[in-house]
Amino acid sequence: MTLFRLLFTCCFTVTLFVTSTLLQAKTDTSTSSQPVHIAVASNFTFAMKALIAEFKETTGHSVKASYGSSGKIYAQITHGAPFDVFFSADQAKPMALEEKQLIVDGSRFTYAVGALVLWSVQTNLVDDQGAILKANAFNKLALANPKLAPYGTAAMEVLTHLNLVETTRKRWIQGENIAQTYQFISTGNAELGFVSLAQLKQTPRAKQGSSWVIPQTLYSPIKQDVVLLKRGQENTTALAFHAFVQSPKARAIIESFGYTTLNNPTQTPQGLK
Repeated sequence: MTLFRLLFTCCFTVTLFVTSTLLQAKTDTSTSSQPVHIAVASNFTFAMKALIAEFKETTGHSVKASYGSSGKIYAQITHGAPFDVFFSADQAKPMALEEKQLIVDGSRFTYAVGALVLWSVQTNLVDDQGAILKANAFNKLALANPKLAPYGTAAMEVLTHLNLVETTRKRWIQGENIAQTYQFISTGNAELGFVSLAQLKQTPRAKQGSSWVIPQTLYSPIKQDVVLLKRGQENTTALAFHAFVQSPKARAIIESFGYTTLNNPTQTPQGLK
């Protein structure tokens, strides 16, 4: 009888231990696989898709991303949009969110520095000095809306620096964001326009056109900041992805798409050829 009780007690204890372990493992898996929703500036679309793929391969966790103009995303966040992390195309909007206390303290950092390009699908239209701008030999010039998109602000700085704002203004066609601006040019609605180098590096057709990688002395650095929003402060997947973007592997991916990073500030954006 004593032996039977001993065996029963041992079996019961082992069963409790196994059950507890399995429940804990299930809880850990559930926690580590929390769904995460990030908002991303449209210029960073291609690079972000590569980052998400690498993150999923490394961790097994999926990331849902919504893309759009930084201005619209900012407005959505201030009105309660359910985003966990925001990758802006500038610093101003993340800083504004920081002032509104809508982000996790200390989570803001520069994940990429963008480069601006004057581009046309037509070969030999744009030379490596952008002379066509001064020649004014075009009907439509596409640029992103500077009120919504940082790349539009940069384009305005270039035109201002070259004293071409007034002479070209009537020929502007403005996109809501850099992605729509690219569409205007790629479809021929505008002969040329200002887009991001990252967009063109991932577009085979772009390499068949003509372009001018604009010297960074003509516009302010396009520093792109990311922030962890308060909604995502207890989301383990959001925390992991936010940290992943700062890793050497992630920085290498970002730089391969035509951006520079603050960890490699002397890097010079390369052209399309």
